[in-house]
Amino acid sequence: MSASPTATASAALLEADNITKVFSGGLLHRSQLTALADFSFRVSGETPSITAIVGESGSGKTTLARLLLGLVTPTSGVVRYKGTDLQELDKEAQRAFLRDVQVIFQDPFEVYNPFYKVDHVLDTPIKNFGLANGRRARRALMEESLGAVGLRAEETLGRFPHQLSGGQRQRIMVARALLLRPKLIIADEPVSMVDASMRATILGSLQKLNREFGISVVYITHDLTTAYQISQDIIVLYRGSVAEVGNVETIVQEPQHPYTQLLVGSVPVPNPDHPWQGERALDAPTADLTPRGESFCPFHDRCPHTMPVCVEQHPPMFRTAPDRAVACYLYQESPTMPAAEMTSVITGGAGGDRGQRTGERGQKTEAV
Repeated sequence: MSASPTATASAALLEADNITKVFSGGLLHRSQLTALADFSFRVSGETPSITAIVGESGSGKTTLARLLLGLVTPTSGVVRYKGTDLQELDKEAQRAFLRDVQVIFQDPFEVYNPFYKVDHVLDTPIKNFGLANGRRARRALMEESLGAVGLRAEETLGRFPHQLSGGQRQRIMVARALLLRPKLIIADEPVSMVDASMRATILGSLQKLNREFGISVVYITHDLTTAYQISQDIIVLYRGSVAEVGNVETIVQEPQHPYTQLLVGSVPVPNPDHPWQGERALDAPTADLTPRGESFCPFHDRCPHTMPVCVEQHPPMFRTAPDRAVACYLYQESPTMPAAEMTSVITGGAGGDRGQRTGERGQKTEAV
């Protein structure tokens, strides 16, 4: 949904506008790696939503999270908070950004200082942002936040990190984010390092924050199954480029991009009538084509449908339906759209009905 910063300042809480991140390395920095290319995304801040960013290792997911948080600067493009470049926020706006946009990191073991009790993780933001005055008020606020994510204060507060399980530590980080009543939580692989029994609990906590507290969530994961369970919309990344974007139900049920088909086919299903396909979800490539320049489809060497055009020019986004778009020349009969308009296929319909359908879907995993 392309618009100028001025036009979107009142609506877009966080906006990535055609951001690209290139890392340089090697002797004299001559080698370069494009971790993310021409990515656009926006969170309106008005209608709470859950959007999943899905891709395998090396797809650019963590780089995207760091860009959205302002931890790294894009090589090109811009990330804006309420219409202002993150790199140009004044002190007051930075403080507002830190409150509005919270993060839950992947590793629940490394975010704690082992010399402090876990109370410190919760007490610090309360003091820094003046959320409560006095010890009793701070304690009550911590207990309320812990209760919202299914933890009992008497079983968590007063303990050191090593005395709690990984699932408990991760839920405390969710509680910490909730303390500030943010408008957006960026969750970077929040369940990848906890056991299976805790994943549903943590995902349920994120859904509760979305439904009951009106908090949007950007859920970054390699796990298509959990993305399907929790999200309303999905963006599929492959080697730093967007492969497919749109409504999660539509994309998982009928994936169009060959890479998305591979992801869906690679998820084991407990059904003997649907044997696990793994890499067999795609046939072998039918052609061995060499890229003729720097711009080409990054999936061409694994795709059974590779055509000469795939190695001549990176495919644009083809809008195949009102709520989906795919970067694949198999759909070149569909209208193209600029990368800056990518989010228009998911933000336009993220209303209450879709949130309700997400809740009704619950733990259903048979489709994937």
